[in-house]
Amino acid sequence: MSSTTTSLNDLLPQMVAEAVFQASEKSIMRNLVKVYNIAPQSGKSVVVPSYPQATAYALSEGGDITANVISTGGATLTVSEVGMMTTVTDLARIASASDVVSDVGRLFGEAIARKIDSDLTALFASFTTNTVGDHTTAISAASIFQAVAKLRTAGVSTDELSCVVHPAIAYDLKANLTNTFANPNAGMTQNDVLAAGYVGMLAGVPVYECANLADTGTTGDYTGAVFHKNALGLALMRDIQIEIQRDASLRADEIVGTAMYATGMVYEGHGCTLEFDSSIES
Repeated sequence: MSSTTTSLNDLLPQMVAEAVFQASEKSIMRNLVKVYNIAPQSGKSVVVPSYPQATAYALSEGGDITANVISTGGATLTVSEVGMMTTVTDLARIASASDVVSDVGRLFGEAIARKIDSDLTALFASFTTNTVGDHTTAISAASIFQAVAKLRTAGVSTDELSCVVHPAIAYDLKANLTNTFANPNAGMTQNDVLAAGYVGMLAGVPVYECANLADTGTTGDYTGAVFHKNALGLALMRDIQIEIQRDASLRADEIVGTAMYATGMVYEGHGCTLEFDSSIES
């Protein structure tokens, strides 16, 4: 097998651009967590420092201030590779009525987006300090308010909070959005809502639905979360890279897409797990 220049190589930048665009646009979680860029030749891991909540206290006139001891923790995010490959035959490329370059770029970008979402949403169950629900009932708008109340009680800022649930769970939430305290549209058009996976604003928190949440092993039971942007981290060493290798005997091009990143928990107490059962799955 040898590598040679093919017609696809000239279109590689366009394919990569499409893949990166799709990975960014199709991933819901990527835009809701803190992203850390790892510079080349700086190792496979990044340590993200975490700081405890500080407390101020009353002072007496003329009295000296006792120094606060601030001990930082840290989350280590270790990068690994993800990837996929597809083979485009000469016949398929020549005979295809569609734009093969755009199709492959979209395919790879969406695959990376799903993987990033799956890796990040898998961390929802690790928000053990704060939990609402027990996988026995359907979610309601009040459930989101309860989760936000738990986080506010813990001193978590309400700025940059987000809620992500599975579509089967979101169905019950949408059905419950007839309460007077719920605003399902929040100034967005119906098309915007459908395109962005956006459900609505509850307790000042944007609610999104994402299909890339694994069930718990029991049909209809999905683990979602309300969390602050700093709760979870995504460390990017290299976004999508696409390479092409010619297989002359096969009369085809092997197209390989890879990405290097890590996901991890940074502030466990800055999220609240949502454990509910879907009424439409049994």
